[in-house]
Amino acid sequence: MDAFGDLLRGVRANGALFGRTVLTSPWALRFVDGATLTLCTMINGEGWVVSDDGRRTHIPHRGTVIVRGPAPFVVVDDPSREVHEALDIRCATTCPSTLDSDAAAMVVGIYTLESGVGRRLLAALPPVLVAPEECGGEDDAVLRFIAEEAAAERPGQQVVLDRLLDWLLVCTLRAWFDRSAPAWYQAQSDPVVGQALRALHSDPARSWTVASLASSVGVSRAALAKRFTALVGEPPLTYLTGWRMDLAADLLAEPESTVASVARRVGYADGFAFSAAFKRVRGVAPSALRLAKTS
Repeated sequence: MDAFGDLLRGVRANGALFGRTVLTSPWALRFVDGATLTLCTMINGEGWVVSDDGRRTHIPHRGTVIVRGPAPFVVVDDPSREVHEALDIRCATTCPSTLDSDAAAMVVGIYTLESGVGRRLLAALPPVLVAPEECGGEDDAVLRFIAEEAAAERPGQQVVLDRLLDWLLVCTLRAWFDRSAPAWYQAQSDPVVGQALRALHSDPARSWTVASLASSVGVSRAALAKRFTALVGEPPLTYLTGWRMDLAADLLAEPESTVASVARRVGYADGFAFSAAFKRVRGVAPSALRLAKTS
């Protein structure tokens, strides 16, 4: 796996939290479900996202925005008018399958990312992300498939739409990261640091040292440490510890897990050392986090 792929590994649309809505002007939808990520795509017409702070973001025809939660927001047809009344959306909304060419039509995917890995993804995103110009438009194959699926009831439709939304989310995020990437994303293209990142993500439980990591990519220890820190923004083992703790936060949510078993799976032979590292990085003991997630 690579650093970007690992972040998206557990991101999936869920059928109970997917909606398609046909709207006749004037219309406004208020999203109050507290989702960590909401993907909105106008498959017909256009709209505007009005954030909780009043900021307005345009969604063009066949355009997509990704809103980072959990604050509520409104999607409206006309940003110039005051939104006093809006339909509250707490989960997916079902609409008639017939699609009036004069009506606005929107598909919505709601994603809940409570994991440690998901938190790292959210930290890299702005409050409202607008899909780059190369995403969307009449010739976009994903949006064409989504529009076709949303317009007709067919067997397995929900599963197909969920996966298409996942595809759209990943493509949109990758295109945005290519333009506005954090340091670790840009570093993946470096011939030395990119190899080091892939090695850490492929085997995070290995007993890595800077020397062993440098040897695996064919450079000196000093050269790797300097280059990695300059491009990623932190030393290799500091990055590895943070990634291990994000993985551990996800593993602690598994009902059958124990602190000792999670420690071993992220590279700690000693549960006490793991607990100390986890509390230092995440500010809470792993046992307390596990209790909160599994209770």
